Formats: sequence, structure tokens, C-alpha cells
Amino acid sequence: MAMTVNNGGNLSSEYFSAYLKHIMIVRDCSLVAAQEYMVKNFFKGDIDSFGKYSRGNFLKSVEELTLG
Repeated sequence: MAMTVNNGGNLSSEYFSAYLKHIMIVRDCSLVAAQEYMVKNFFKGDIDSFGKYSRGNFLKSVEELTLG
């Protein structure tokens, strides 16, 4: 599964929430597993690869999904 990111700029928390939910449905996995999958495959192991703004929004979306 791959999602193309054009202009890899500032990605929103809504983008990451949608992506994480998609991974959880498709892979039938937990939020923790989806987060690990994204770090490994989307961020290629470097959570800062799309910049600090996108990193912050990714972590924000994980927190929001955790809280429900």
C-alpha cells in the first residue's frame, strides 16, 4: 500500500488521521501497529523526513485517535 505525496510539504493532521484509519482498516490492525507501519513505510524510518510541521501533525493525529 502506498500513497503518493506530491510536493511533500506541510501535511495536515487530517491527512494523517485519514491515512492511519485507512491502514487500520486495510491491515486490520491497531493504532499502534498502524503508527509503526507509517513510521517504517511512509516516513522511511525518519519521522522528520517531511519536516517538523508534518511530524507534529502526525503525532497530533495519533494522539487524537488515541483519545477517540
